[in-house]
Amino acid sequence: REELERRRNVLSVESDLARRLEFCGMIGRGPAMQELFGMIRRLAPHARTVLITGETGTGKELVAHAFHKLGPRRDRRFVTVNCSAAVDARLESELFGHVRGAFSEAAEAKPGLFETADGGTLFLDEIGELPATVQAKLLRVLGLGEVHRVGSLDPMRVNVHILAATNRDLRKEVAKGRFRSDLYYRLNIVEVKLPPLRD
Repeated sequence: REELERRRNVLSVESDLARRLEFCGMIGRGPAMQELFGMIRRLAPHARTVLITGETGTGKELVAHAFHKLGPRRDRRFVTVNCSAAVDARLESELFGHVRGAFSEAAEAKPGLFETADGGTLFLDEIGELPATVQAKLLRVLGLGEVHRVGSLDPMRVNVHILAATNRDLRKEVAKGRFRSDLYYRLNIVEVKLPPLRD
C-alpha cells in the first residue's frame, strides 16, 4: 500500500512537471527551449513573416503551429504545404491555383493554397527545396500581396501570414545560386533558430 501511494505521488509530480514544461505541444526545461518559448510568446502577436531554421526533427512544424496559435489569426486557417513534395508545375498550381485549361489536367479552375489561407497563415515547409521558377512567383506574392493563378493574367489580392521552415542553410544556398537572395531577405524578417536535439 505504501509503495502504491509512493508511485501515485511520483506520477502526480511528474505530471505536474510535464504540464509546467509543456508549451504548445513542445516540452523542454533547458535554457535553450525556455528561451525559444519566450521568443515565440513575444513575437507571435506581431510577426507576419517568420523563417524557422533547424536540423531535421527539431520541431519546426510545432513552432509554426505555436506562432499561429498565439498570433492574431489563431481563429483563421492554418494551411501547410511541403515544398519538396511536388514537381515545379504541380507545386505552382498547388500554391497559386489555376484556371480551366491552363494545362492538360486542368479540367476546371482551382484555387491555390494562398487563396485557401487568405486571412490566415500559410506554412511553407522545406522552403529550401522550392524550385527557382516558383521562388520568383513567391517573391511577388510576398512583395505585392497578389497571386496569379496559372494561366490567368488577373491578379487576386491575398492577406496571408507566412511561416517558412528549412533544415538548409539558406545563406549558403544563396551563395551557391540555388536560392534567390531577395526571397531569402523577404522571408528572413524574423528568424527562429531551433537548437539541435543533442543540445
